[in-house]
Amino acid sequence: RSIRLYKAVVSTQSGHYGRGVLNYINHYFIQSNLRMTPPPMELCVGLDKGHKVTKLPKRERPSHRKGKRSKRVKLIRDVVREVSGFSPYERRVMELLKVNRDKRALKFCKKRLGTHKRGKKKREEMIGCLQAQRKAQAAQA
Repeated sequence: RSIRLYKAVVSTQSGHYGRGVLNYINHYFIQSNLRMTPPPMELCVGLDKGHKVTKLPKRERPSHRKGKRSKRVKLIRDVVREVSGFSPYERRVMELLKVNRDKRALKFCKKRLGTHKRGKKKREEMIGCLQAQRKAQAAQA
């Protein structure tokens, strides 16, 4: 409704007033239209344009689950670790950690595994294994 009024004012007043007044009228009507929010309807332009729909909840993507260890995989890896034990380089890392050579153990892991991140992860794993062994020995004694 105010748009029609605006067009009528501009068309009737354009001959009598200069550009400054028309700019003022233009600014006033645009600002008043921005303040008045129209009822939600299907408009083809504007901030709320388009057909109104209810949003569905988003499902978790498979890529977001990547790397999460399942119970089955954990069980299998625990059984394999229990049966086969530690590899020679892992035993060497554990020896380095026993004598408080953490940095040297990290460098050794890094060289064997290829990246700094993998080396840190393996060192933390070996620290956890050593702590578990100490707990088991304390429980036996």
